[in-house]
Amino acid sequence: MSGPDWVRHAIWWQVYPLGFVGAHPADPAPGPDEHRLRRIVDWLDHAIALGASGLALGPVFASRTHGYDTTDHYRIDPRLGDDADFDHLVAEAHRHGLRVLLDGVFNHVGTDFDRYRRAADGDADARAFFRTRGGEFGTFEGHGELIALDHRNPEVVGYTVEVMRHWLARGADGWRLDAAYAMPDDFWAQVLPAVRESFPEAWFVGEVIHGDYAAHVSGAGFDSVTQYELWKAVWSSLNDGNFHELDWAMQRHNDFLSSFVPLTFVGNHDVTRIASKLDDPRHVEHALVLLFTTGGTPSVYAGDELAYRGVKEERFGGDDAIRPEFGAPPALSDDAAGDSYRLHQHLIGLRRRHPWLHEATTSALALTNTHYVYQSARDGERLLVALNVDPAQPLRVSLPELGFGRGRVVAGSGAPPQDDIEHTEVGPHGWVVIAPA
Repeated sequence: MSGPDWVRHAIWWQVYPLGFVGAHPADPAPGPDEHRLRRIVDWLDHAIALGASGLALGPVFASRTHGYDTTDHYRIDPRLGDDADFDHLVAEAHRHGLRVLLDGVFNHVGTDFDRYRRAADGDADARAFFRTRGGEFGTFEGHGELIALDHRNPEVVGYTVEVMRHWLARGADGWRLDAAYAMPDDFWAQVLPAVRESFPEAWFVGEVIHGDYAAHVSGAGFDSVTQYELWKAVWSSLNDGNFHELDWAMQRHNDFLSSFVPLTFVGNHDVTRIASKLDDPRHVEHALVLLFTTGGTPSVYAGDELAYRGVKEERFGGDDAIRPEFGAPPALSDDAAGDSYRLHQHLIGLRRRHPWLHEATTSALALTNTHYVYQSARDGERLLVALNVDPAQPLRVSLPELGFGRGRVVAGSGAPPQDDIEHTEVGPHGWVVIAPA
């Protein structure tokens, strides 16, 4: 498997900093003297109590709007603070035992990027830094405010290497590579070895939505890519009552695991929150069970553990609802937020007690539209997971018939622990996780 050994134990808590600290959207925008980036430090104990082992940050570099229109890769966004605030956050995260993942936008830059301003003013050397066609600057997916870099230019390769090295030297542990699907794999095949030469323990995950994940990993040299196929299959199968779709995606996921470990998630800063995406709120539990009992490097989007809701819309400002400002960490009680947080804790605890799940593959033992029983296994270790989204019919599970022998219930919806069973029943909208007895 690719990637440093520490990633086998990584569970990310993902934060979109500009929204989290109320820096975007904001009118007027905060200045560096407000040091808002430090507000994230107040939540590190929350992340640790949740069970996370890493802090995955969205964009923190200077930009004009949402962070993905970078204007200076070497400068902390002044709406967030300054270099000292970044250093403080990284130091505190490491003191808490949390790795730090940065979000790098190297496919395109914002129109306030200095070299682009010079190129637009006629500087031929600066213009060579950007992709052009017919005298026009290339853009990212037609967005005129996002100017595409020319990844065939060795100067762009060298620039990207130096930016990545700079922030790894400042304490970051890895990079999420934004819009990696829009960039040629051979660009990253030049960049990543040069970065790894200086930082062999760094981890690199490419944002890939569609296409051949394994080919991107092989061609680019990523350690991982974002597993959007499985994300889609999880919520879609739960909403439609079609576990056949999920099982097809799980088989694809097994194929990926033979060569790399994907970054898995049921929510992030770019999609509708899982509590809003699912038609039946009871099935949020099933989505989380899938996330934490299948192979992958799991990520929890900040707020999902507190049952936050939010719908992404395809319009200007359409991301605002899923990227809200966070205040002080809440005092959790017996409400929806507290219940969600404790469920996350329980399932993350299960995951951490079974670290082999990082590379585990699954096999279906029983499958209908609304009933799904699968085994997660690796190196002689195994767990059995039974999911029921049927509104009326219970799911009867006979362990001997499934080749599992005897087992003990280690987690379930309303199920008390059971130490030595051969049979169990999962009620409508229920789930259970069973370990060998």
